[in-house]
Amino acid sequence: MPKIQQNKFYHHFKKITVFSAEIIILMITFFAALITFILIAKNIFAGNSYPFDAKAFIFVDGHINNLNTEVMEFFTFLGTHLFLIPANLILITWFLFVEKKRWLSIKISAIAISSLLLMFILKLTFVRPRPSDPLLVQAAGYSFPSGHALMSVTFYGLLLYIIFQYVKDKWIRLCLSVFFIALVLLIGLSRIYLRVHYASDVIAGFCVGITWLI
Repeated sequence: MPKIQQNKFYHHFKKITVFSAEIIILMITFFAALITFILIAKNIFAGNSYPFDAKAFIFVDGHINNLNTEVMEFFTFLGTHLFLIPANLILITWFLFVEKKRWLSIKISAIAISSLLLMFILKLTFVRPRPSDPLLVQAAGYSFPSGHALMSVTFYGLLLYIIFQYVKDKWIRLCLSVFFIALVLLIGLSRIYLRVHYASDVIAGFCVGITWLI
């Protein structure tokens, strides 16, 4: 085989191998998240509770102070509709009119709207009451799954998808990946800290968000 053809063969083989590995990782993540959600939902639907919900509240109770409360309120804001709706609209406008990537703007719109509808359907299906002793004020609506957790995974996860598509520098991609993953986890933690969600609500929200995004 000529050297040029050999190089092309190895190049295509490498691309196929990397693509196959990505698909396998995504599928494992998808089914792991789906199974975890089903297991949690089964207990919640049956009216059972999880011991780690109470343990999570006990843990955060030991860290409650004015500074931490302000920090948690900031992170919880980053998962609210007051932030995510304008953020989604900015992304859609950017890719529609500036980058001229209409298909990506459609993806953003589809994920944002479908995630919101999915959240309401699940909440109305399980009708789990929220914790009765919120730290500050009682949140409206039902508790399971956490809308903040679900919506933050789909939005910030979509940002990661865009970054991996268009940012070539691997170190920038790594840093941004760590940043957004940490941000999503902190948004989830803030809901437990503020006592407006149980830990099981947050975990379930993460699982639904991951499944829906994939």
